[in-house]
Amino acid sequence: MFSAYKRTLFFACCLLLFGSQTVSAQLFETRAEQAFLVEAETGTVLFSKNPDERIPPASLAKLMTMEVVFNAIKSGRLSLSDEFYVSEHAWRTGGAVSGTSTMFAEIKSSVPLEALIQGVIVQSANDGCIIIAEGMAGSEENFAQLMTERAKKIGLRDSVFVNATGLPAEGQHVTMRDLVTLAMHLQREYPQFYKYYSQDAFTWNKILQRNRNPLLRMDIGAEGLKTGFTEASGYAIVGAVNRNGRRLFAAMSGLSSEAERAEEARKLLDWGIRAFEKIDLFNTGETVGQVSVFGGEKAELAVRAKGPIAIFRPITNADRLRARIVYQGPIPAPVEEGDEVGTLKVWIGDTLSQETPLYAAESVEKGGLPDRALDAVGELLIGWLRKYRS
Repeated sequence: MFSAYKRTLFFACCLLLFGSQTVSAQLFETRAEQAFLVEAETGTVLFSKNPDERIPPASLAKLMTMEVVFNAIKSGRLSLSDEFYVSEHAWRTGGAVSGTSTMFAEIKSSVPLEALIQGVIVQSANDGCIIIAEGMAGSEENFAQLMTERAKKIGLRDSVFVNATGLPAEGQHVTMRDLVTLAMHLQREYPQFYKYYSQDAFTWNKILQRNRNPLLRMDIGAEGLKTGFTEASGYAIVGAVNRNGRRLFAAMSGLSSEAERAEEARKLLDWGIRAFEKIDLFNTGETVGQVSVFGGEKAELAVRAKGPIAIFRPITNADRLRARIVYQGPIPAPVEEGDEVGTLKVWIGDTLSQETPLYAAESVEKGGLPDRALDAVGELLIGWLRKYRS
């Protein structure tokens, strides 16, 4: 934990740096067209490159397919022993005759849900996805609507799904930011099912298939999660590692080959583990800073977070870290203790790395008429200066 003096010095330096020219060079270079890397405990964004560009999801859509399934099991609507019927459509579109990734489920047979989950996760089975979609929602179209609705509910900002497999379809897209958000959600909300993403192999219909994720065969603490490929956007991957007490999630796309995908993902995750150190900035309840108040009995208000604040900073580029309290102000009085009034934003280089909501640490009542009149004059002057300078 920083001492009070070190915290004050840290924020003074950060605010000075905020006013200086931003250096645009990234701390890390990758061949990926899009990439996003997050440390799970603090939510620190360690690397970001075009994270909000839309791409076709390919098999990465199956992460969302599984979220819908896991949520149904958690809520008691499904159980792992439930059996699902293999329709002719599922068999032809994603089964042995389709020429796509399959678990070789036999037509008109019934498959337990637990086997379907392993088929989808380990073998990237398109037939498994369609079997589940039809069994849960009557059709892939209906199931895809559930996927999109769940995506919005769990915080995915810009993802739309048209089918359960990720096979090419107009109007379906994801982003690297959304895929990392989804992967972190799966680990946090469904730990009993998350284990399947690191399963090395699965056998169904007497056919053994290895997990397609290349990270699992590297000695880097990999936990999965999914690979994908489309002609439009190239090779993609969502990966996670848990090593040295840290868990990182990454998503990458726009790579030219399977080999390049594996190497770039390994490099990014290795760098994320080794190139950052954790800094504890504030305990729960500690004051983070002050914001201005308009028309109150006092001119400033102390703010704090709901919990502790910790970040990961670059070990060799610590001067690239900068922070600022951002709020719409001055805050009009009255203000109740606990009201959300701003955000602490931290940047690593030109990447917005962390955002923490800040709340009033005290209540501020309305001031008397002279105080309010004086504040009003001051705000008018400030507003005039802003207009004059713009």
